[in-house]
This record gives sequence, structure tokens and C-alpha cells, in this order.
Amino acid sequence: MLKGFIFDLDGTIYLDDHMIEGAAQAIKTLKERGDKVVFLTNKSIASRVDYVEKLNSMEIEVELDEVINSNYITAHYLKSVMKEDDTVYVIGEQPLFDELASEDIKLAEIPASASYVVLGWDRQFTYDKLNNAFQAWRNGAEILATNPDRTCPVKDGEIPDCGAMIGALEGATGEQVKMITGKPSSLMAKYVLENVLGMKADQCYMVGDRLETDIKMANDAGIHSVLVLSGITTEDMLENTEHRPDFVLESVKDIATL
Repeated sequence: MLKGFIFDLDGTIYLDDHMIEGAAQAIKTLKERGDKVVFLTNKSIASRVDYVEKLNSMEIEVELDEVINSNYITAHYLKSVMKEDDTVYVIGEQPLFDELASEDIKLAEIPASASYVVLGWDRQFTYDKLNNAFQAWRNGAEILATNPDRTCPVKDGEIPDCGAMIGALEGATGEQVKMITGKPSSLMAKYVLENVLGMKADQCYMVGDRLETDIKMANDAGIHSVLVLSGITTEDMLENTEHRPDFVLESVKDIATL
């Protein structure tokens, strides 16, 4: 029976610029037997085109419509809810701004007057940006974030991700940022199932290295969850988690055996 495979990228397919051993062959095997494949990432500091180029350079053949990131989902969400006069204040890097511009999302000229604040991973995050977001919130802006990841896995460990921006604003407002557009949101799961794969949840497998995003999203959506131990999650972390994967693999190279 035809299956759909949804792959995380960082920690699942590669670490930095180093492909995880066997990843390219595993993807090739799935595609050759007729399964559908899509790549799904929370990382907001690169564009979908960047991911296509990176995967192709690793000999993983992929088309643009097979890559979905949190920026893309954020832009589609805002397009669906914003009124004509609404504006957005954005904390993030250029790929996030570019994705919003592609959907004609209007940016706030005066941050404090924004209708929405979008938090993305921003490696140039400053106090001024935090204050701008805080003042917009004080004036009633709705806060949303591209992803909740506290860190991003890299070859030599981890570095702070969008969760750090969320934590800073939550520290100022005293309120939790509840609207997440990327994993583990149902928004992202629904879009990928209906608009990208065109398949039912129980026909699909979510393959990733994070319990609180990849595995939680899959479990909540009724997608088969597959944890790989090549990224953030260790076997010790599995013992005390509420987000239990259906399958655990050492790495993505074994995915075709499911």
C-alpha cells in the first residue's frame, strides 16, 4: 500500500552540512517503490529554495513542492486571517520576511501599532526588537511563533533557536505564546496531509528527532510517529517522555524496513 513519509531535516537527514549516513539511499528507496516523500522543517532562517539546493547537493533529489517550512505555513496562516488594514511586526531573518512578502503580508511601519507579532529564529535578536514586540502586545497584537524549538542540533552540539525569542517575550508579558504555526501544530500537520501529500493520517509516517515537536505532532494528528536517535533525543530522554513514538530507529537509513 502507498505510504507517505514526512521527514524532519536537522538531526534527521543531516547535521549542519553533513548528511547522516544512508539518508540519501533511504529516500531513494522509498521513492523508487512509489511512496510519497515530503520534508518538513521548523527552521525559519533558510528558505525552501535553500533546502532544495542543500538536499540536491547531498544527492537527495527533491522538488520545491516537497519542502515545507514554518515560514511557509506562517505566511499562509496570516493570509487567511488578516483583515485589509492589519499589519505584522516580525522578529526573524530574511527568509521569513521573504516568505511573508510572497503572500503580500503588510508589515507594520510603527511596531507598536501592529495587529500581529511573528516570532522567528533571529540570530541578531536585540532588546529593541523585544521591546517593539512587547509594546505591540500591550496594544493588543496577537502573538504567534514559527516554532517552539529551544535549540537546533548542529554537528558539535546545539545552538539556541526560536524558543529563546519566545522565552524572552513570555518573560516580559507573563503570558504563554500559544499560537505556533510550525511543528507540533495541527495547522502544519493538516496542511501537509491535505495540501501536499493528499493522504489520510494513518497512511503516513512522521520521521524526526524531537519528541516535543515531531513525535507530538504525529501522535496528535494520528500519523505514525518514528523517532530517530541521530539528533536531539537520546534513549534516556525516552524513558520519561509523555510523547511516545510508535517506532524508534538508530537513524533514517533504516526507514525502508518499517
